[in-house]
Amino acid sequence: MAILLTASLIVQPNTVEAALDLEAESAILVDAESGKVLYQKNIDAILPTASMTKMMSEYLILEAIDEGRISWDQQVPISDWVRTLSHQTALSNVPLRQDLVTYSVRELYESVAIYSANASTIALAELIAGSETEFVNQMNEKGAELGLEDYEFVNSTGLNNRDLQGNHPDGTGDEAENMMSARATAKLAYALLRDYPEVLDTASIPMKDFQAGPDEVIPMENWNWMLSSIRPQHDYDGIDGLKTGYTSAAGNAFTGTAERDGLRLISVVMRTDTRDDRFNETRKLMDYGFNNFSTVDLYDDGYVVEGEETVPVVGGKEREVSISSSEALSAVVRNGQDDQYSATLVLDQDKLNKDGELVAPFEAGEAVGSLTLTSEGEDEQFLYADQQDGVTMVTDTAVEEAGWFTKMMRGIGGFFSGIWNAAVNTVSGWFS
Repeated sequence: MAILLTASLIVQPNTVEAALDLEAESAILVDAESGKVLYQKNIDAILPTASMTKMMSEYLILEAIDEGRISWDQQVPISDWVRTLSHQTALSNVPLRQDLVTYSVRELYESVAIYSANASTIALAELIAGSETEFVNQMNEKGAELGLEDYEFVNSTGLNNRDLQGNHPDGTGDEAENMMSARATAKLAYALLRDYPEVLDTASIPMKDFQAGPDEVIPMENWNWMLSSIRPQHDYDGIDGLKTGYTSAAGNAFTGTAERDGLRLISVVMRTDTRDDRFNETRKLMDYGFNNFSTVDLYDDGYVVEGEETVPVVGGKEREVSISSSEALSAVVRNGQDDQYSATLVLDQDKLNKDGELVAPFEAGEAVGSLTLTSEGEDEQFLYADQQDGVTMVTDTAVEEAGWFTKMMRGIGGFFSGIWNAAVNTVSGWFS
């Protein structure tokens, strides 16, 4: 279990907290592009995540597909335990068989992403890793790789281990549950959307039939009721994912994502009272984000920092090169606060020599540093400590390496310049 708690807490204005009146024990709202945190409530409390756990299982499934270790059309063996669990109607499942019918990776993945099917999740875990125990090891390793920090995975589904009837992964407790903070959950969703955005192709499907067997069709209604046409009272424009969760310990939880006018948000609410509440509170968060923040181009493509228009060059035909931003510098900002931001040039010291010079030769577009934003208003926070709004600064032109004659003449010039300076210093010393 990784519980490091190294990131600082975010303090939001009391007026925002009061205005939202969020009825969830923990919640966070994040810009999905930059990782900027737009709202927080108790985001480092480590709570049961229930089936929101499956976002990590989905990550590993999509990674295995991407790396060619499994394929969408591959048939998935159904173990005795998976078959038995799949017929537990009190849990979210599609019934699986071991005879007559086979199931592809795609079919089982769809049952996971749409219907939160628990036995299907374990079947895919066994296919990828050989056992759910090894798959859970991979989940925890991936959590460390993604920098989640506050998390513990004990199974692939999000069920309480007691529901697994003694078949829970080795080394985990009989009553253990998967645990994460809202911050860690948002990091997981952020990484999933960044690395495998195709997850939304399936997560956004409101309803689909699952062919469990001959003449046995199971209608799968997406547990995300904010998708269109499932529960009209919860319909939300732009929502297309991501994962719900419920256990008696976790309460009702939901990680949502929605996009409007090019702005994609990620929200997490944990421990709400009812299924309806997890969507009602998500609506509050999403409305707050879309009504109060916009993506704004603060500095144009090709922006030049006043007083820092060039970088010195050594060994080139030219002694300096002009630099500018490679693209427009945009950020998600609170409406009406565009003037709170200023840009700062940060040169990459690894690209320069000890004298702060860029060594020729190099091409146009050579990265030399970054243009970063600083806010004069409230302290801005991101999911990861090293994140910030910024773009790359590049050279505007190529600089060829100087010929030997030019280098020789510069060396001679430097030699005589050194003699002259030494002479001047000596003469100055006589009259001091």
